[in-house]
Amino acid sequence: MIASDTLMYREAHEAADVVARQLAANEATINALAQSLRADPPRFIVTCARGSSDHAAAYAKYVFETQLGIVTASASPSVTSVYAAEQQWQGALFVAISQSGKSPDLLRNAQAAKLAGARVVALVNVETSPLAELADTVIPLHAGAERSVAATKSYIAALAAVLHLCARWRGDALLGEALQRLPDALRAGWAADWSVLSEGLVGAHNLFVVGRGFGLGIALEAALKFKETCGLHAEAFSAAEVKHGPMALVGADFPVLCFAQDDDTLDGTLAVAEEFRRRGAQVWVAASGSQGPGTLPVRGGLPPICTPLLMIQSFYRAASELALRRGFNPDLPPHLNKVTETV
Repeated sequence: MIASDTLMYREAHEAADVVARQLAANEATINALAQSLRADPPRFIVTCARGSSDHAAAYAKYVFETQLGIVTASASPSVTSVYAAEQQWQGALFVAISQSGKSPDLLRNAQAAKLAGARVVALVNVETSPLAELADTVIPLHAGAERSVAATKSYIAALAAVLHLCARWRGDALLGEALQRLPDALRAGWAADWSVLSEGLVGAHNLFVVGRGFGLGIALEAALKFKETCGLHAEAFSAAEVKHGPMALVGADFPVLCFAQDDDTLDGTLAVAEEFRRRGAQVWVAASGSQGPGTLPVRGGLPPICTPLLMIQSFYRAASELALRRGFNPDLPPHLNKVTETV
């Protein structure tokens, strides 16, 4: 089997078309929601998700807090689904993110939020799902059927939906224009050569993935994909948090993957990568305009807030190739199912 034969590869390859379709199909819904949110702004935003969707929520936190100035926190689903603890969500915007819209704990939290006075918005791929039915507003991901256990195009679609909502809510014409260029940029991201990463990690046992700000969510996502598709133990850290203890593990030949978008976090993230290199670590850096050993090409020309989508698109292709090199089928990770129905 070669990478292009896998569902993961083929579905990730569809992401650009998915985003183009989503932006067109959701414009009226998102415009109406944005107008309503401007007229009656929420006191705070709560996200609720698991797995890859929760990594999309981590990205949403940075987008909403930096662009809208509204505190955004991640709800722990077990607080409601297991402990049945009532929450004070009056005046909140509750954003549930899910590919299937079926997980019982997510549904219980969304229902509890609605009963507690929150406005519930669902970013969901299955428009006929129970989550979509109970939400006040549904933002469909329009990713189509995703058969590989490893989520790819639905994850990128969730990030794009977050950006679309932010652009219209804020009235940000520049971000709106960047979104129109995003599908072509994703196609370029897919074509980027990250083979040095898939070749370099064939014999690895442990790995750090580092990002910061807008890039933290994709660091979390990449670490998950290393584990579930490649059988490679990976941990994700903020470029700031990794210095508070975890970096003691980094020494000669220890692998580190850094995501660094070109914003105020760039210099700090690159400094961490350089410190790891001085320790003899094996470091790869994905950053626009970066050069030197271990550089992973990243398409420029879009605002830094969009760059994580391009980097994770390139990563998915490399991960599908790495999985096969390590003897794994990325579509069928051991012990995992497409829909995880936690309570």
